[in-house]
Amino acid sequence: MRRRTWVTGLLAAVLAVPFLAACAEGGWEDECTTSPQGVIECAPGKRPAAPALTGELLDGTRYELSRDRGQVVVINFWGSWCAPCRAEVDDLEETYQATRDRGVVFLGINVRDDLDKARAFHEGRTSYPSIFDPGGRTALDFDVPPNSIPATIILDREGRIAVVIRRATVVDELRPLVERVAAEQGGT
Repeated sequence: MRRRTWVTGLLAAVLAVPFLAACAEGGWEDECTTSPQGVIECAPGKRPAAPALTGELLDGTRYELSRDRGQVVVINFWGSWCAPCRAEVDDLEETYQATRDRGVVFLGINVRDDLDKARAFHEGRTSYPSIFDPGGRTALDFDVPPNSIPATIILDREGRIAVVIRRATVVDELRPLVERVAAEQGGT
């Protein structure tokens, strides 16, 4: 019995080495700056490409991120069950209304939710669409762990990640960030 435990422990340690090495190497965030408030901003030349994103919207139609290339895309991960999501929804809508004439689109990603509850929460609160993603796969594709909902990501016009906020936000914080990315002139 001891030998089996020892072999199991050894196997676990061997398998963990590549994982720990990958974690130690860091990721794209190492190329960016993080404010004392935890807002991650990436300079244009350091921005990673956003993952491909497709999904079914709450209204049943299909969405593809590629259709919004050339626009600044603000993606907000939310759930009807999430109190901070409820607190920030008016700020998101206000920022959307203030910036949409500058080539900015907003997209919600509803995670770990019931479709009827998601629709009820979304209806009348936001004028931008939301993808229904009950399994949270899209959040994981964007490196948004389940314990950091709500989260907001701003993509530049080239489809690269410019800003990441892994907590609730307010209009006074979000709007200047969106406006700054929207004011950028192409280029790397």
